[in-house]
Amino acid sequence: MGLFSFFNKKQKDNLNKGLEKTREGVFSKLSKIVAGKSKVDDEVLDNLEEILISSDVGVDTTIRIIERIEARVARDKYVGTNELNRILKEEISMLLEEHHNDALVEGFDFPKRENPYVIMVVGVNGVGKTTTIGKLAHQLKQHGKKVILGAADTFRAAAVDQLTIWAERVDVPIVSQGMGADPASVAFDTCKSAVANDFDVVIIDTAGRLHNKVNLMNELSKIKRVMDKVIQGAPHEILLVLDGSTGQNAFEQAKQFTAATAVNALAITKLDGTARGGVVIGISDQFKIPVKYIGIGEKKEDLQPFDKEAYVESLFEQE
Repeated sequence: MGLFSFFNKKQKDNLNKGLEKTREGVFSKLSKIVAGKSKVDDEVLDNLEEILISSDVGVDTTIRIIERIEARVARDKYVGTNELNRILKEEISMLLEEHHNDALVEGFDFPKRENPYVIMVVGVNGVGKTTTIGKLAHQLKQHGKKVILGAADTFRAAAVDQLTIWAERVDVPIVSQGMGADPASVAFDTCKSAVANDFDVVIIDTAGRLHNKVNLMNELSKIKRVMDKVIQGAPHEILLVLDGSTGQNAFEQAKQFTAATAVNALAITKLDGTARGGVVIGISDQFKIPVKYIGIGEKKEDLQPFDKEAYVESLFEQE
C-alpha cells in the first residue's frame, strides 16, 4: 500500500497545487482529444502520444504506454473514450510500481538502525541539491531522527556556505573543512562523528560538476570507499537530485550520473514551477530507478516522499 491513504488533507492539497501546471497544461488535454468520439481509435492514441511526449514523459516511455493501451484495446475489442483516463492511470501506476526498490528506506519515518543510515547526494549545481538536503534534514528531524550533514562539495565555496546556512536553519550539525578540502576526508569525518555520537542519518553532499565524468566517477568512488570503512555498506542510498522543470536536460543528467555511480534513488525538484511533471514517469522508467522524493514548493515542508498513488491521483484530479 502507498502512503496516499495516510496523507492528510494539507499534504494532498499541497501536492495538487504543486502539480497544477502539469495537470492543466497536459493532462487536461485528454478531454479534448476524445471530444466527439465514442471509442479509443488510432487518432485518439496518436493525440495521446503527442500529449505525453510534450509533457516530457519521454519518447521511449510514451511508446511503452501507447503499446500497452493498444494491446488492451485489441484484447477488449471496444474501449470507450470514457475509459481512457482510467486505463492511462492504471498503466502509469504499473510503470512506476515496476521500479520500486524494497531495499530502500521509505519516506522519513524509518526504524532506528544499529549503524547510521548514510545518504550520498549527487546532482549538478542549480537543480536544488543543497535545498533538498536541507529540507530532507528538516523532515527527518521532525520524525525524531538525529541527522548530521557532511559538506563534501568542496569544489565551490558557495556550496559549503549554502549547506552551512541550511544546517543552521534546520538546527542540525554539519562537518565541514572548507573549499578545496578532500571530499573523501569530509565524508570520512562525518561518518566517524555519526558513529561516535549515535546519529541516525548521515547526509553527504557531493560536487555537482559533469565536465569530466572520469574525475567525477573517481571522486565518488573514493568517497564511497572511505565511508564503507567506517560504516559497513555505506552509502546505503545514492540520491540523485534532478530539476523537473528542465525536461530533457534532466534525462541527460540522469544518464551521466547513473554512468558515474550506482544511483539507487531519485529526488525530482521544482515540479510546482513546470508543466513537465511527466518527467517523473519517464526518468523512473528509463533508468529503472525509483523516485523517492519530489519537491513541490519553497517551504521546508514542500519536500514530500514520492507516493505513486498520490502522484497519479493528483495528475488526474478532476476540478
